[in-house]
Amino acid sequence: MNYYRTGWISDVHLGTRGSQVAELLGFLKNNDFETLYLVGDIIDIWALRRGIFWPQEHNDVIQKILRKGRNGTPIIYIVGNHDEFLSKFLGSYGSVTIKINDVHVTSSGQRILVMHGHELDTVVQNIGWLAHVGDIGYRLLLRCNGPINFARQLLGLDHWSLSAYVKSEVKNVVSFIGKFEESVVRYAEDCDVDGVLCGHIHTAARRKIGGIEYFNTGDWVETCSAVVEHHDGRMEIIRVNSSKPSIDLSQEQGSSVTVQAISAEIAPSFLAAKA
Repeated sequence: MNYYRTGWISDVHLGTRGSQVAELLGFLKNNDFETLYLVGDIIDIWALRRGIFWPQEHNDVIQKILRKGRNGTPIIYIVGNHDEFLSKFLGSYGSVTIKINDVHVTSSGQRILVMHGHELDTVVQNIGWLAHVGDIGYRLLLRCNGPINFARQLLGLDHWSLSAYVKSEVKNVVSFIGKFEESVVRYAEDCDVDGVLCGHIHTAARRKIGGIEYFNTGDWVETCSAVVEHHDGRMEIIRVNSSKPSIDLSQEQGSSVTVQAISAEIAPSFLAAKA
């Protein structure tokens, strides 16, 4: 077991087949934190509204996180765009506190603004329908990973992500990421902080932009990454090697479960212990 002062994870997208829950459960089992931040898009309501997928492993992630809270770890949930319904429940619920953003102070005294990042994504904020279309396109790329990696596995080759490759190679995507990072940093400069930590774009990163330290947690769909703070204040990106080779397209059949039913199962866990 590794012990850290603080941990940040984001973009788990529970409720989708692309969510790498086995890797996340292993990460949560092998690492403990004095404080744990969930930096948005933990539950993917957008996807659940299009079609229900909620296996037991996704419940296990929720229960694993809540168990850490019961054992004394404060859980700070920063609302993202895919789980924006939680913005109606801001406040403290037992060990879980739901916020729009937060300022974390490291043991070395650095002030870090924690936000999901969708607030500075002009597509999400101004052209909502286009954001949903883009999300569907991204899910299609993720599904293409399955047959591609099945063939690579037969050839004895390592796992490879088409969606990650497209994201890293397409000029417009690279340009968007750069502009997004600059926008986040400009926003942080007005908040009297030393750094900013976000998620949203599924690209783990750490860099100095101007006078601001920029961190991105990545995601648990492709990169399987998190940011941690050591007890001496050092910050580090941890990447967990994904062992999930593909998404089984044969399991695309629908489910009779509803979004309301899933919400009814999740909500009591988070909300029943209202402080």
